Amino acid sequence: MTHEVTDHLGRKAVLPKSPKRIVSICPAITETLFSLGLEKKIVGRTKYCIFPKDIVDQVPIVGGTKEVILEKVKELQPDLILAEKEENTEEMVLELEKIAPVFVLEVKSIQDAYRFITTLGEVTKTEDAASLLLASSQKSFQTIESKKNGKAAYVIWRKPYMVVGGSTYINDVLNTMGFQNPFTNEESRYPAVTKEQLANAQLDKLLLASEPFPFKEKHLAEFQAFLPHTEIILVDGEMFWYGSRMLVAGEYLAKISE
Repeated sequence: MTHEVTDHLGRKAVLPKSPKRIVSICPAITETLFSLGLEKKIVGRTKYCIFPKDIVDQVPIVGGTKEVILEKVKELQPDLILAEKEENTEEMVLELEKIAPVFVLEVKSIQDAYRFITTLGEVTKTEDAASLLLASSQKSFQTIESKKNGKAAYVIWRKPYMVVGGSTYINDVLNTMGFQNPFTNEESRYPAVTKEQLANAQLDKLLLASEPFPFKEKHLAEFQAFLPHTEIILVDGEMFWYGSRMLVAGEYLAKISE
């Protein structure tokens, strides 16, 4: 049996009422599907879908988040493909629709992340598990004490330096942690910035993420050289993911914002 639904982008899709073979092309979706108890129904994932560790290894890889091997997806005979607007390209979604129904989610804020959990429960018929996951995620995030912590930038890339801008989940997390992000007015959601721009922003803290670029201890001096008065912190980028990662992220984020 099937039913027509509207995804987060307003697209109509005819989905199975209880999908049996799911391909996920977004890491946060994959991890959350496992949290909803769907391990026997997940038949395909990207190479970046690495959680839950070890358990996810049993699921075949169909490519990356920006490019999949269509032939591999076809071989898996999915009855539902799950994508996310920021993680996956429109061109890829259009190609995948020729194989199976594609439901696209979108997350640009913490509230969107809560909707993301609820929606996954609805489209996979795991509403009860999703409701429990949502409540636990909300409780986790309530541990983040709202207070003013000054200006902070979150760096995701090197050469060129790229930071988190506005209309993003991570920016909303920064705001919840009490930080003011000076790069929210840039045109791009992930703008490239210069050393001068970072220095002129008069940052109180600079957060260097462990992914997608793997910032490490050796990079601290590089930034401290032109940001002598800024506290520079290495952060676990995976704790800034949405979905079931939010269960453990609250306590981690609360410590950074202390």
